[in-house]
Amino acid sequence: MNILFLATEAYGAPGGIAQANRDLAAALAAAPGVDGVTVLVRSGSAGAGVPSGVAQRAPRSSRAAYALAALREARRRPSLVLCGHANMATLGSWAAARAGVPLWTHTHGIEVWRRPGSSIRAAIEGSRLVTAVSRFTRGKLLEWSRIAPERVKVLPDTVREGFSPGPKAAHVLARHGLEGKKVILTVGRFSAAERYKGHDRVIRVLPRLAAAGHDVAYLVVGDGDDRARLECIARESGAAERVTFAGAVKETELPDYYRAADAFAMPSVGEGFGIVFLEAAATGLPVVAGNRDGSVDALREGALGRLVDPADEFALENALAEALARPRVAIPGISFFSRERFAAHARSLLALALGGVS
Repeated sequence: MNILFLATEAYGAPGGIAQANRDLAAALAAAPGVDGVTVLVRSGSAGAGVPSGVAQRAPRSSRAAYALAALREARRRPSLVLCGHANMATLGSWAAARAGVPLWTHTHGIEVWRRPGSSIRAAIEGSRLVTAVSRFTRGKLLEWSRIAPERVKVLPDTVREGFSPGPKAAHVLARHGLEGKKVILTVGRFSAAERYKGHDRVIRVLPRLAAAGHDVAYLVVGDGDDRARLECIARESGAAERVTFAGAVKETELPDYYRAADAFAMPSVGEGFGIVFLEAAATGLPVVAGNRDGSVDALREGALGRLVDPADEFALENALAEALARPRVAIPGISFFSRERFAAHARSLLALALGGVS
């Protein structure tokens, strides 16, 4: 059995969607009866870390070149076409039709929170199986689609190995001049087109936390084109000296950035799920998230962290103050998102995609 996996990005690319695609490809490649998973991406590179059973083709940034590559791969007659993003669902349906096999469409978040165009909608509704990373995203998809609810399943993301509690990462604190500070961490790209993650909300409450006696610093890991606006907010709110933009960080260094922090915060209103919440919780950090999106699933309705209204600055301030006062300890509930559990879930969904949904 061979699987054709159409993805925006996977191996050799940063970000939560790329990580989710890598996790799913690896889980399916290790499933009994699967001979291989062929991954077609628009960006990234098939460098180190591609597991046995997975083959990632060279990226094709051109839509036309990507579509031709997908249809050529479909002529090899895979057993299943897996579409890793709703925006690729139309192409996925063409590839599945050419190969004469079922289509499984996996959705992540805001791309399906609103009714898409007719061709994407028809492709999603024509999929034998549709999965969503959270119940929130599943609910949004069901609001506009004409698809039987039993054909839409939830496949939560998982957390990688290497994220575990440990001593304070002194070298990270020294690198950014944060020794002796209470550090709030956010990990995530900041885009001017998608200002939903809540970096600005955290920045605005820093002065009040400082006035309450917290020698607090805000460490932002990630990059994007919204930095100038965030820096302006920091200056205007009087928090500029407390905000450090670390930029993109190597994946091998990321666990130490979590271990350098005292709390993790991302009061988002647009997360489909949020793998970074799992990484923070697995490292033992108190976590603060928003209660209006898929973050609720990632924190298991508050079992793994504190959920607040992202628009309520006082609630966010209180939650952060409480988080900074808590010790960093292992959170047992994180095992719900273990790789073993994820792999077993992926295998059961593969059986549904191939044999029909029950």
